[in-house]
Amino acid sequence: MVDVTGASVTARFRARLLPALGVGMLGCAPVLFAGHAGAQQAQRLEPPINALTDAEREAGWELLFDGRTTDGWRGYMMRTAPDGWQVVDGELTRVGRGRDLITTDQFENFDLTLEWKVEPGGNSGILFRAVEGPEQIYMGAPEMQILDDENHPDGRSPLTSVGSNYALHPAPRGLARPVGEWNSLRILVNGNHVEQWLNGVRTVEYELGSADWLERVAASKFSQWPEYGQASRGHIGLQEHGDRVAFRSIKIRRLP
Repeated sequence: MVDVTGASVTARFRARLLPALGVGMLGCAPVLFAGHAGAQQAQRLEPPINALTDAEREAGWELLFDGRTTDGWRGYMMRTAPDGWQVVDGELTRVGRGRDLITTDQFENFDLTLEWKVEPGGNSGILFRAVEGPEQIYMGAPEMQILDDENHPDGRSPLTSVGSNYALHPAPRGLARPVGEWNSLRILVNGNHVEQWLNGVRTVEYELGSADWLERVAASKFSQWPEYGQASRGHIGLQEHGDRVAFRSIKIRRLP
């Protein structure tokens, strides 16, 4: 009688417990699966590296770096890309001495985006509407500064710190990510209007040829080079400044 009753009680307990567990497991399942789906969705939302999305293609964006070669780039005043620039792990990287790197194509009005990172104390820049002729690219082309503010002397002044229009328009502090991490950059040039963005924040906005711009140029080292900022179209340039710097996901959209 005891064995039979014990077995009966055990059977009844199991009969009640298993459905309850089943409901609990089923109740948790949507949460678990929703979390997995959410993670997959978040992963899908990450922008592709060195590639264009379908939406970007439809919007007219072009890829300037394929992640494998230096096709579409050459040295300033050179026919080919200098050995100091190499593709390393899908990154267009300054690894040794050479010339500044420029696009083979020229651009007038455009929206440019890319990602960059520098070594400790690193210095570089993005130049636009660069024309060949001046001895150095910076003698003619405006430059958005790329810099490790914390460990480079130029970081002491807002006029030459990261995100500035080098030596002309200062940038706010504290926008760059720690050295070794990727930063996003955007340069919008439409006619004489220029905007520079760092990690989603606009750092500089100015008008080429305006009274304010002319005054700033006259008070700077650029006053000795009459070609500076005069071109209405030209190359995009990556500055070789003696330090290791890497770029990826370089994209441009031509504007009317």
